[in-house]
Amino acid sequence: MENKLFKMYNGTLIPAPGFGTYRADDDHTCASVVKCALEAGYRHIDTAASYDTETAVGQGLRECAVARSQVFVTSKVKNSERGYDSTLRAFDTTLAKLGLDYLDLYLIHWPAHVKQYGDKAEAVNADTWRALERLYREGRVKAIGLSNFMPHHIEALLKTATVMPMVDQIEFHPGLLQPECVDYCHDKGIVVEAWSALGRGATLTHAGLNAIAARHGKTAAQVVLRWVMQHGVLPLVKSVHAARIRENFGIFDFELSVQDMRVIDGLQAPRIGADPDERDF
Repeated sequence: MENKLFKMYNGTLIPAPGFGTYRADDDHTCASVVKCALEAGYRHIDTAASYDTETAVGQGLRECAVARSQVFVTSKVKNSERGYDSTLRAFDTTLAKLGLDYLDLYLIHWPAHVKQYGDKAEAVNADTWRALERLYREGRVKAIGLSNFMPHHIEALLKTATVMPMVDQIEFHPGLLQPECVDYCHDKGIVVEAWSALGRGATLTHAGLNAIAARHGKTAAQVVLRWVMQHGVLPLVKSVHAARIRENFGIFDFELSVQDMRVIDGLQAPRIGADPDERDF
């Protein structure tokens, strides 16, 4: 099976699904599962400075026979490193930990918001983005984007940005579709990525979802990942179990009907992460 490719407006392609490394246990486990994912066919690895997995991800990349040029690697600047100079330093640290000489995608992990920064929030985001624009222009990263930015955060950023964000990675799963944000991004040509695409398992036992899975001869997780893709959103999925890593890649040989999509659209599940305007970390 081959990855589906999402195209950013600058022509760079992102393989889907992406393999996430949030809370991937210890470094040995993380390196092993990254290697396992690459051997299973994944070509997109997602990490972040705040995950503390960059060193292990780099180890997994080196231990796998897949060429670096064939793997799309994403990382993110953490909240404590926002700002122009600190973001540039953080990027250098990320590359060193990964053992790479460039990134495919670099994201601002969370927007600075009014609750924490008051009337300085927009300036903090603008300075951080300005650093990403420099890294992009210097060719040290192939694409730059955002994570957890809602339309009002992006609109504020665009007041000073000279490069349109190419990606926005948001919480997206059954029960949290965030249609306003997805539609806004798609209208702007911004690729939407779904973190916690399976809802951390919260909806996988739903009878309706499992009935759809049974009709297609698939697992509930495979159906949810297919559902994400059919919404035009790139799913990120994580597991530390080899069988599930391989299973979650098997989403290209079936298609959900309009009715299937409606059933899954109607599932109820809580938000998992923080509201981008309310988080206190």
